[in-house]
Amino acid sequence: MILHVTAGSSWWLFAAANLILFLHIAGGTVGIISGGVALLSRKGGRRHRVAGTIFLVSMLIMATIGAATSPFLPVPSMPNVVAGTLTFYLVATGWVAIRREDGRIGRFEKGGLGVALGIVAAGIIFILMAMNSPTGRIGKTPPQAFYVFALVGAIAAAGDLKMILRGGISGSARIARHLWRMSVALTIASGSFFLGQQRIMPAYMRGSPWLFVPVFAPLLLMVFWLIRVRLMPWFKSQRFQRRKTVPQFSQ
Repeated sequence: MILHVTAGSSWWLFAAANLILFLHIAGGTVGIISGGVALLSRKGGRRHRVAGTIFLVSMLIMATIGAATSPFLPVPSMPNVVAGTLTFYLVATGWVAIRREDGRIGRFEKGGLGVALGIVAAGIIFILMAMNSPTGRIGKTPPQAFYVFALVGAIAAAGDLKMILRGGISGSARIARHLWRMSVALTIASGSFFLGQQRIMPAYMRGSPWLFVPVFAPLLLMVFWLIRVRLMPWFKSQRFQRRKTVPQFSQ
């Protein structure tokens, strides 16, 4: 993302453009690092909580700037608008999921459902626009990119609706909701940098398959933690039940 200011503009416009660009880059960089630390740390520990808070703030800054400024670039980037909105939504709802008490919802969750449905609608519209354009793209973006946004938005919306109808979630389901939303947001940020900004990387790194490693690593870690979060309570309950059914013989 490069903000252009017309020649002869006031100095403060140049300063504001540079500040916005700096905050966007810094937010994404800090978000990727802190998100990685949070994923690798013991869940619920102090390091995890501190890294998670830093991840929240930095990602919200990065996503807000990306979504708000992309339509006004010399070449408007609609994928960045959708990606920024989706990232903001995932991080915000993921954070509230872990902060909300068990079995409780509020207006925020209902508003989140509206945002998720809007992301799905935008994804479908952009898919149709790209497919019907002479180049088969929107700018430089093929329609396949918008399938990802529409799919993730649909999964998130389904989760929101299910939670609202149930009146809230608790236990491992609440942790899983927090985990997958934060992890997918981190994946979007990592992909935007490692795959979308290769022009600023050294020539030997451009096009390297190794760039996919930091992009998909959060998803692999997400799967590991989701399995552990979902199955560990079951294993513990089974072990407890076996202990109760073991016959006790007196000496």
